[in-house]
Amino acid sequence: MDKKIAIDIASQLLKIKAVTLSPKEPFTWASGIKSPIYTDNRLTIAYPKFRQTIAEDLALLIKEKYPEVEVIGGVATAGIPHATGVSNILDLPLNYVRPKKKDHGKKGQIEGRCQTGDKVVLIDDLISTGGSILKAVDAVRETGAEVIGTVAIFSYDLPESTTNFAAAETKLYTLTDFPTLIQVAKEQDYIEENDTELLEQWYKNPEGWCK
Repeated sequence: MDKKIAIDIASQLLKIKAVTLSPKEPFTWASGIKSPIYTDNRLTIAYPKFRQTIAEDLALLIKEKYPEVEVIGGVATAGIPHATGVSNILDLPLNYVRPKKKDHGKKGQIEGRCQTGDKVVLIDDLISTGGSILKAVDAVRETGAEVIGTVAIFSYDLPESTTNFAAAETKLYTLTDFPTLIQVAKEQDYIEENDTELLEQWYKNPEGWCK
């Protein structure tokens, strides 16, 4: 992770309120986990300059980590606009992966280029446990294509995601992550000192933080 890029992306996410920090009134995730942070990176597509910055930074990351890439894939729906921007920059074929197969027509799950032997990098906007993007990895692999890796804008950097990606034998790189975001939030006075402590406690033990 490039530190300068990580700080800049985290700063922009906070600025446009794609990330909301609320340690004293935590959110409840779909998994049931109580969390002092809520991230909605879908907001990034409303800001053309920032959206372009994300695409350029992801393209640089992919060229560095996966130089052999042949196809860019987006995880539906949030990953699609960013994958589109990256595929345009790198001049590569594009696909996107639905959460599940259609129940009509050809009953496909993947649209666009995805052929046996293709070297694919998948893009999503956010990584919590990795469930969504890893389902997309499985879907691409079922076609005979090779997922050489994954990238995303932001990761909570939770132990469960590390375990899940390792089990799937899939690499993940992100532009920024939770520790960087909290560092930036503190330096730019988005949070108070005691809030920082609560956020760091959650990071160390998300499942047992608020019971």
